[in-house]
Amino acid sequence: MGNHNQSSTHTEHHIMPFATYMKVAGALFILTFLTVGFHSLREYLGAVAPLIAFAIAAVKAFLVMAWFMHLKYENIMNRVIFATGFIFLALLFLISIIDIYSRVTVNSVL
Repeated sequence: MGNHNQSSTHTEHHIMPFATYMKVAGALFILTFLTVGFHSLREYLGAVAPLIAFAIAAVKAFLVMAWFMHLKYENIMNRVIFATGFIFLALLFLISIIDIYSRVTVNSVL
């Protein structure tokens, strides 16, 4: 009755060194400053500016999920669940971009 097999319970804990947290936090601060810097250059970057912002945000999201949320050490099912959320987010962005592009094309023809 009190017997649980190893696969049904999650008893493994991952204790990260404080230095690792500080390195990841430092990287997040640097990436935030990069985001602010690229935002000030958005007039010169043109259409590339949002792509740079999304790339920096994706790296920051990966760092937070991998180390602060300990997803790096979780089983594959938790990784699949998180990835599925991002796939649907990418699909939402794609549909929005197609919608905006189709409206701009239609309005410019008229």
